[in-house]
Amino acid sequence: QVQLVESGGGLVQPGGSLRLSCAASGSINSILTMDWYRQAPGKQRELVAVINNGGMTTYNDNVEGRFTISRDNGKNTVYLQMNSLKPEDTAVYYCHAFGGRFYWGRGTQVTVSS
Repeated sequence: QVQLVESGGGLVQPGGSLRLSCAASGSINSILTMDWYRQAPGKQRELVAVINNGGMTTYNDNVEGRFTISRDNGKNTVYLQMNSLKPEDTAVYYCHAFGGRFYWGRGTQVTVSS
C-alpha cells in the first residue's frame, strides 16, 4: 500500500506561482511513476505531468513551459512548480502513483482568480 498526501494549493492571482507537494509513504519502493492530474468543475480529470524513476518527465501541452514536475527521492516527495498561472488552471490537483496498482491522493484545490 502507498499513501499520498498533497499540499500547497490555494488562491493565487493570474500570473502568479504555486508549488504543490505530494508526500508518499508506505510501500514506496514499489512506485514506478508519479504524476499530477487535475479536475476542473464539470470537466474530466486530465493528466498534467509525469515523472518516472529515471527522472524523465512528460507534460500536458496546456502546461508545457509553465509547470515543472520534480522528485526528491530522499524525502519521498514529488513537486509541481506552477508558474504563470491562468484562470483555466483552476482545478483540484491530485497526486497519483503507479506501482503494480494505482494510488491517488485526496487532492488540493488551486484557484487562479483576481
